[in-house]
Amino acid sequence: MTSARRARPAPPFSRHLEMFLEMMAAERGASPHTLDAYRRDLADFAAFAGRRGRAIEAADAKNIRDYLAGLRGRGRQAATQARRLSVLRQFFAFLFAEGVRDDDPAQAIDAPKLGQPLPKYLGEAEVEALIAAARRIDGVEGLRITALIEVLYATGLRVSELAGLPLSAISRDGQMLMVRGKGGKERMVPLGDPARSAIGSYLEVRGGFIPAGKISAFLFPSSAKSGYLTRVSVARKLKELAAMAGIDPGRVSPHVLRHSFASHLLAHGVDLRSLQQMLGHADISTTQIYTHVLEQRLKNLVEQSHPLAGLSLKSSP
Repeated sequence: MTSARRARPAPPFSRHLEMFLEMMAAERGASPHTLDAYRRDLADFAAFAGRRGRAIEAADAKNIRDYLAGLRGRGRQAATQARRLSVLRQFFAFLFAEGVRDDDPAQAIDAPKLGQPLPKYLGEAEVEALIAAARRIDGVEGLRITALIEVLYATGLRVSELAGLPLSAISRDGQMLMVRGKGGKERMVPLGDPARSAIGSYLEVRGGFIPAGKISAFLFPSSAKSGYLTRVSVARKLKELAAMAGIDPGRVSPHVLRHSFASHLLAHGVDLRSLQQMLGHADISTTQIYTHVLEQRLKNLVEQSHPLAGLSLKSSP
């Protein structure tokens, strides 16, 4: 088979798809990363519908079901299928609201059932080992990576929130961060003493990371096109730290540190509502994935405190 025959034609341009993405950016505050993901998912479905003689705007429920079945056939996980269906639901709801269609073919389709995977997180000793490894790095790079990991662990920020954090996000007294999260929503997150100290030391050398002749409003500036450390760069630095600390780099990522922050706070008695606010979750059901930590904490409490804990009770004759 020639390469020309293998190549799939690009999906036709859809002005409605572009209008949908513009609406997501303007009205819902979708980030460029989210818009890129939506564009890829919708383009994939548009190509699928096009091979069946349908424009994306004219696709019906059968096209959507066949598309999801095709994803399953290619071994795509239920979470991926559910995400694609969510994007399609939003797109077709937009077409219906705009009067482009008089029906919504996606609403009648059930999402695939998802399991409830437990969040992957590090133990407190492992996080301490990562921080210790960062502090062993000499020079300005050591001060920056120490500030990065201390802030991540102290706040539970998403890596996208951390990377683009402006310098002005730090409160005047240095005890809080003003974070702009998903949908442009802002929240205040407290900084502990270790994070404040690490930031203070890093700020003394921050200017060395700003390209010559430029100024930067970012807390973590860099020579990258974006002007700040990229998500990929932060993730790579954490994996390098993991190797230095004797931890499997495959277990360490910015999101694992976010899970670790949440799990450790719950284990030390922080209530679920406070944690929800710090993580920036719109719905507390998202925060409830961490309740496995509470269950273990209660179990440990009973084992340590109950007067009959550890006793082997025998029934009387």
